[in-house]
Amino acid sequence: MSSKELYVEIILPLPLEGTFSYKVPLHLANEIAIGKRVVVPLGNRKMYTGIVAEISDKPRTDRTIKELLEVLDEVPIVHPQQFEMWKWIAHYYMCSVGEVFKAALPSGLQIDSETRISLHLALTDYSGLSKREIELVSMLEAGQPVSTEKIRKALNLRSVMSLVKLLLEKEVIILEEQLRSGFKPKLESYVRLGSDFLQESKLNEVLDNMKGARMQQQILITFLQMTRLFDGMGANTLKKKILLKESGAGDGSMKSLLKKGILEQYEIPVSRIGVEERKIEPLKVLTPQQSDALAEIKALFESKDTILLHGVTSSGKTEVYIHLIHEMINKGKQVLYLLPEIALTAQIVDRLKIVFGDKVGVYHSKYSNTERVEIWNNVLRNEATSYQIILGARSSVFIPFSNLGLIIVDEEHETSFKQYSPAPRYNARDLAVVLSGIFGGKTLLGTATPSIESYFNTSVGKYGLVEMLQRYQDIELPKVQIANVRLARFRKQMQYHFTPMLMDELRAAFAKNEQAILFQNRRGFSPYLECEECSYIPKCTKCDVSLTYHKKFNRLLCHYCGVSQGLPHKCPDCNGEKIETRGFGTEKVEDEISLLFPDIKVARLDFDTTRTRKSYEKIINDFSSGKVDLLVGTQMVSKGLDFDNVSVVGVLNADNMLNFPDFRAYERSYQLMAQVSGRAGRKNKQGKVVVQTSDAGHPIVKFVFKNDYHGMFQSQLEERKLFNYPPYSRLIKLILRHKQPDVLNKAAKDMAGILLPVFGRNLLGPEYPLVARIQNYYLKAILLKTPKDGQINRVREVIKQAKKQMNERQPGVQITIDVDPM
Repeated sequence: MSSKELYVEIILPLPLEGTFSYKVPLHLANEIAIGKRVVVPLGNRKMYTGIVAEISDKPRTDRTIKELLEVLDEVPIVHPQQFEMWKWIAHYYMCSVGEVFKAALPSGLQIDSETRISLHLALTDYSGLSKREIELVSMLEAGQPVSTEKIRKALNLRSVMSLVKLLLEKEVIILEEQLRSGFKPKLESYVRLGSDFLQESKLNEVLDNMKGARMQQQILITFLQMTRLFDGMGANTLKKKILLKESGAGDGSMKSLLKKGILEQYEIPVSRIGVEERKIEPLKVLTPQQSDALAEIKALFESKDTILLHGVTSSGKTEVYIHLIHEMINKGKQVLYLLPEIALTAQIVDRLKIVFGDKVGVYHSKYSNTERVEIWNNVLRNEATSYQIILGARSSVFIPFSNLGLIIVDEEHETSFKQYSPAPRYNARDLAVVLSGIFGGKTLLGTATPSIESYFNTSVGKYGLVEMLQRYQDIELPKVQIANVRLARFRKQMQYHFTPMLMDELRAAFAKNEQAILFQNRRGFSPYLECEECSYIPKCTKCDVSLTYHKKFNRLLCHYCGVSQGLPHKCPDCNGEKIETRGFGTEKVEDEISLLFPDIKVARLDFDTTRTRKSYEKIINDFSSGKVDLLVGTQMVSKGLDFDNVSVVGVLNADNMLNFPDFRAYERSYQLMAQVSGRAGRKNKQGKVVVQTSDAGHPIVKFVFKNDYHGMFQSQLEERKLFNYPPYSRLIKLILRHKQPDVLNKAAKDMAGILLPVFGRNLLGPEYPLVARIQNYYLKAILLKTPKDGQINRVREVIKQAKKQMNERQPGVQITIDVDPM
């Protein structure tokens, strides 16, 4: 044991700057190491899990330093490369490293303390207590401490702390803090012969004396038959549940054998992640175009660390990825394969596992906390049985890789790679480039519709560029047709929300037993209800948005805060009875198309139908296998899904995307329409796409019609340069929040006043955003345009100081900083 005093700097999962100093008790000195979790006290009562960031033999401060309480890990769970990335994130995205820690580690690894309440003394006189106080005390009379959360739910209270405070003052209860872990390993029960019965003669004697305990005898005979222990070929162990099943005995007979010591029970940790037995297939032979692209990528990687693979939809990019992955793992390197949408993992993981088997692990938010901890630990161990390839959504950039050689960012243009809330508000695509650089690895960005920023980076030589402009097997790109909704309405030719052109294509497809996809980028049945007599629209009581009607739940829902209410039978304003739905979402499309085509099977892919991992997979598998004829969906259907038999795609409302008030609206509209169009005609023959719009002459609609990405890119680049938007500048958005609009307006004006001398005309606002109130908080936004090169550290310092001043002047105003908002 070390006799030298040690001090540590600890990162805590809190939005507080810097690290926290603690002293290492002598009995823990040999256990401490950078990257290990420790339990530390904070304040008078709370305990937190922290990560050791630094160790020294001198304290950083003259203040009294508390001792840490416990070291949780035998080996570090965070590598030096992860620490380097955490620091970069905290610096670039202007948040605390504690917020990064909280986002990075699965919550199952973040042990914290929970306040529990117990009786101070047994009460015999309840006369001085209120009804609520008596109810709380009654819950504690069993003698076991009860958590505040359990009490809150049992008593149906919003908060129990005022009640707890009163009982503390009366010295009726006491509070204590207990550590709460979010992860418990899954254990499998095994049995073996007790040490006193390992001789065959001894066991035969036992069996002879068991004539009155037939089932116990049967368990032992079955154990010996299955393990072949005395044949010199077996092992003294068997799964308990298998032994019970094969012997036909009950748990009572097993307990008797365990009690006598004839059998012993023990537990072994097992994985919650199922292992699938599947036949491994060799790599597919690449087409000439794929071979050329692969060779070009490998050649460019000699001089460039990041390459953009611009391949049209169905050009075979995934097969190129697989060949690159194969070469990388043969070198003993790890690979991270990032996807923007969990829905995509079901298809991609099958393609990877066919080639790489159990070397592939999947990591995303639809997995439980315990499953994510198991995957984290699997990669952390970096053993022969560990995953070499991780397929996941944006949070998988935080996994503790130790030898990362390649990161593939598929559909790199997707906004789903951006974390919106809470901090850190990182973009996983950009973080992939940084992370790969830390390991000295390579990054491949792939998409059919590159982001303006990424394609611009190739034009200035920052990234390499490889293009695949022909579809696999030279199948033609889909034929895009523009359907004029305004004209069809004027001629009274619309059937619900479908033009004659789209209806004709759908009929033709279904007559040939082909499938179709309809894209409507709005979920729910109807965006809002409206009274025909007074134009009243039901709105959320907490947010400045109309409530969306969901027919399945027969409720009006707020998509910002989750508030729901029943349908009004009469108008609350005029008492009128004519309340009609307005607009349409995916749920309404599903209903209407089922009425028009009653003989086909329709499914819907949106947030409401995919709340679990299994629901994603079922919808996609049903459509892939032909059990579903038509798939209705939001932007989920646009993201790289591969279906063989889809011949028709309908974009139902292009205008809704084009008219969104954002400088990226045209770029995103093109990307969404081009991507969803790419789901058509991926195998065997050219597909057809019908884009419904009231503005057939819109420039972006024309670019989609011509499949002209380069034209769209050039037009948007000129506009961005004119108004100094990315990629010619970097944006930082400040959002101020407060429940009182007057306080908010003053704070926003003051904040802008502090920043204006530095930013001048590159400061926009303060302005109310599109949705100006969410969950009873009013919002105001300030947008800052900062130069791409140089002075960025000064910019961050100015913003940091301005925020500090505002926190001192208006402590109740919340300020969030979003670097590179999407």
